[in-house]
Amino acid sequence: MTVQRDIILKEAAMGRFLRDNGLSIALGLLFLGSLAGMILAGWHQDIDEALRDGAPLPTLGGYIVSAGFVSALFENWESEFLQMGVYVVLTAMLFQRGSAESRDPDDPGRGNDQPGPGIGGWLYAHSLGLALGALFILSFVLHLLGSWRDFLEEAMREGEAPQTMWQYLGSSRMWFESMQNWQSEFLSTGVLVLLSIILRQVGSPESKPVQAPDAQTGG
Repeated sequence: MTVQRDIILKEAAMGRFLRDNGLSIALGLLFLGSLAGMILAGWHQDIDEALRDGAPLPTLGGYIVSAGFVSALFENWESEFLQMGVYVVLTAMLFQRGSAESRDPDDPGRGNDQPGPGIGGWLYAHSLGLALGALFILSFVLHLLGSWRDFLEEAMREGEAPQTMWQYLGSSRMWFESMQNWQSEFLSTGVLVLLSIILRQVGSPESKPVQAPDAQTGG
């Protein structure tokens, strides 16, 4: 009976854990599945290009540390962290009446939302925006390094003059890679802010309640 009871308690604890952390688990699995798909698809694309060019076939490990993969991976991470960081900061300062994503401009205050004393209190009160900003900077630097290495490899193959990293930082190629992702992130965020005024998703904290009026601001 004791063994059976322990099994039941463990199953109940596991059920509570999955319920309480289901969103993070689902997003983590989707991330890992998408990352694996990106790696395999990109690797096979490089294999196809090598076959056409008569070049040595890349290994999976070699592809994962290649300049092209590093650039593509962190190019996307960079834009995501930028979008989230900017969104967190802007929603703390600006309003959109009627949106589930905004505080109410007529009643912007929130309970338990005051910074603690000293520099430690200020840092904790702004820690989410600071962390996202740091992740953006790290991703931007890694994107820059990967893209620069990729450019140097292309320049070497084609007999073109190389550039220093600082020269490449000012190149149109580098900023096109970044801006093509930044614009889509800001567009999708703005669309969510505006659509949440008039549309609903039952059960989602990103939506107002189904019967709430369009003028209601905040979830």
